[in-house]
Amino acid sequence: MSGTRNSLNSLTSTWRNWAGNVTAKPAREVTPASPQELADAVREAAEDGLKVKAVGTGHSFTAVAATDGVLIRPDLLTGIREIDRTAMTVTVEAGTPLGRLNAALAREGLSLTNMGDIMEQTVAGATSTGTHGTGRDSASIAAQIRGLELVTADGSLLRCSEKENPEIYAAARIGLGALGVVTAITFAVEPVFLLTAREEPMTFDRVTAEFDALFAENEHFEFYWFPHTGNCNTKRNNRSAGPAAPAGTISGWIEDELLSNGVFQLACSVGRAFPAAIPAIARVSSRALSARTYTDIPYKVFTSPRRVRFVEMEYALPREAAVIALRELRAMVERSPLRVGFPVEVRTAPADDITLSTASGRDSAYIAVHMYRGTPYQSYFTAAERIMTAHGGRPHWGKVHTRDAAYFAQAYPRFGEFTALRDRLDPGRLFQNAYLRRVLGD
Repeated sequence: MSGTRNSLNSLTSTWRNWAGNVTAKPAREVTPASPQELADAVREAAEDGLKVKAVGTGHSFTAVAATDGVLIRPDLLTGIREIDRTAMTVTVEAGTPLGRLNAALAREGLSLTNMGDIMEQTVAGATSTGTHGTGRDSASIAAQIRGLELVTADGSLLRCSEKENPEIYAAARIGLGALGVVTAITFAVEPVFLLTAREEPMTFDRVTAEFDALFAENEHFEFYWFPHTGNCNTKRNNRSAGPAAPAGTISGWIEDELLSNGVFQLACSVGRAFPAAIPAIARVSSRALSARTYTDIPYKVFTSPRRVRFVEMEYALPREAAVIALRELRAMVERSPLRVGFPVEVRTAPADDITLSTASGRDSAYIAVHMYRGTPYQSYFTAAERIMTAHGGRPHWGKVHTRDAAYFAQAYPRFGEFTALRDRLDPGRLFQNAYLRRVLGD
């Protein structure tokens, strides 16, 4: 028995995710300061008959990280291990927040190719659940992984890449915490570049009619539709020769903080208290954001602050089904008594080769529905999910859904590959929890 038990274990309290819709009471928490300490903690948990889950910042809306066993907190596993300018990669500790990684890379004149729209998550948490942004040619954060290090159920430290344990690399980039605890990730990077963002209001009818062209003409295209209105807000990000022209300090604060967070928070609170007012609020909210253009380094364009808390469901559809499904979603909302105060987000991703990626093997579009925290969401999400599954949708692993292993066995041609690998790496289900039991089976 190692000496980590006394030095690493801490008294536990109830763990809650960011949205507050998932809680857990672990038997103990461990905060290892090295991969070896993490491996010791995994072995000790197995000896004590306890399950093991690692948790990042809790930005998943599912119980993917919940456990009543040992909760691994990666707070001390942070920082850059190595930058390889020949291979153009960076190796980073698993608990490093994406925001810190982005800032460190920028100081080195480097950048990730694509990002999601927030950067509070840890690198391991974000990649393990398939976090993505939007892109015509560039895919999810996990698709930028060139190597992984993880502790497996027997306490071994295992490395994988295209050349080393390639069958594990194929699956572990989006591993759901089912194959082991990630300790470090190697990402592809490139010299830092500039992006020009063009944000512009557009009608629902126009953006859906022109969706294919808007997708084809822009490196990164996304839009938000405001339910109960015919209004959308679009965002187009494309590489730029410069010069840099960041959003003005005052105008940027008005758009990103006052309108997108402060006023929106107030609007959501009013809508929760008085649901009948939501359509009127939506009409005002959908016209509050004006057109703007700015140019900056990638992470300052891809990401923005998100302080209004919500619950979210997101489905990946074959890209050609996106507009049909969105129109069906709008028709459903209009004929129902639902009052939806949060915009619907639409993004895209090219096909990738990760076993359980929502874009695995097919060009995809993502439709995300949200409800303000504390507002009943089940009726809306159930109706939306019915539409998405009818189009062969794959739910985001870290967002609310009701699908199970039988569904995923049909939705993912390589599902059996993943479960067979799990049988090999974790036959005793040390990393099992209720969520994994539902989505992967026993």
